[in-house]
Amino acid sequence: METNHLHRGKWTPARRGLAAAAALTLVSGLIVGNAGPAGAAPRVDNPYEGATVYVNPDWAAKATASGGSAIADQPTAVWLDRRAAIEGTGGARGLRAHLDTAVEQGADLIQIVIYNLPGRDCSALASNGELGPDDIDIYQSEYIDPIVEIMGDPAYADLRIVNIVEIDSLPNLVTNVGSRETATPECDEMLANGNYVAGVGYALAQLGSLENTYNYIDIGHHGWLGWDDNFNAAAELFHEAATANGSTVDDVHGFISNTANYGALREEFFDANTVVGGRPVRENTTWVDWNRFVDELSYAQAYRDKLVSVGFNSNIGMLIDTSRNGWGGSARPTSASSSTDPNTFVNESRIDRRIHLGNWCNQSGAGIGERPTAAPEDGIDAYVWIKPPGESDGASREIENDEGKGFDRMCDPTYTGNPRNQNNMSGALPDAPLSGHWFEAQFRELLANAYPPL
Repeated sequence: METNHLHRGKWTPARRGLAAAAALTLVSGLIVGNAGPAGAAPRVDNPYEGATVYVNPDWAAKATASGGSAIADQPTAVWLDRRAAIEGTGGARGLRAHLDTAVEQGADLIQIVIYNLPGRDCSALASNGELGPDDIDIYQSEYIDPIVEIMGDPAYADLRIVNIVEIDSLPNLVTNVGSRETATPECDEMLANGNYVAGVGYALAQLGSLENTYNYIDIGHHGWLGWDDNFNAAAELFHEAATANGSTVDDVHGFISNTANYGALREEFFDANTVVGGRPVRENTTWVDWNRFVDELSYAQAYRDKLVSVGFNSNIGMLIDTSRNGWGGSARPTSASSSTDPNTFVNESRIDRRIHLGNWCNQSGAGIGERPTAAPEDGIDAYVWIKPPGESDGASREIENDEGKGFDRMCDPTYTGNPRNQNNMSGALPDAPLSGHWFEAQFRELLANAYPPL
């Protein structure tokens, strides 16, 4: 997850704490929402509308224990980030156990992250995976096939299963390859061997063969693909992957932006065309830097139109991960800057308080964002919490592990950067554990800086 040329790179969530307190039952620390009668049916246009969404009791218990009872009833996604996660690891239940629990809750929808491509996340080390660049056969037979077998159990036929397919993969094949300053040998290899495209195509085809699944492909975020050269090339690549290895565009229900990232949902006080100093800030500021977008909502809506234009179905929907992009607290601006200097104007006006858009690891000052909501804007199926708040993006120092996760300096608060964040400080919090592990200090900061406030 970095940035650009420079790159990196009505639902009923069991959540309406006050308004729906009477409709929620607390059982052994688990919030369970009342659900209406469910029935197997053809795919719906927006799976989130009218759905009671699964609350992961493992995450809810950690959130409650860390002072987050106000949001512990929110639905978050289940991450299958290695083969062992399918059956369950340590204190984390496996896929079948999550599906069983969703049925017990009376949920209508569960969110699953499919995340184990060969040579995974070729531009970063913190989220490297267990499979080597050429392990496409293992990915298909030992990872995707077992997931499909479990999801296909008739016991789960009434559940809408939303699959978030391989975040941080395809965008890397546009921004981090070839002669670009941001290129990495690992991304060049994955572009050359075709295993990202083949893997995504296989996942879409197999998961899409089930009547109750909804596949959403990751499109990075506005600070990754928002520039014209990235935006257009990535759209063509998404279509290539969606028609590879047995998949068709009918296996794609939509796309998701800002997964596990921090881009502001809306920049309230300026856009890329706001004129300061006689020119649009798109043309004369280091923060916008010729990007056509300054926030995730405008980016996702525009990308939807672009994806339809390259061959995707006209009824595709978009998701935006708002779990950590609230940027509240005392640092949040309350009005546009009065400065006539373009850079000062943008820096004083922007809601996203990161040092650079390319910073993606455990960002200091971030806060909980908009609560999960169905159909909040035109073309948007839902705001979702795919990255469970409180789960680390990566360790701030090297930690030995058997999860295939490396040490990425972008998670080190002392790191002075690289071309992917224009050699800025990383903005990362200290003392972070491995990616996916519980990071209480970050969670408490996210609560303190929530916007809308808790």
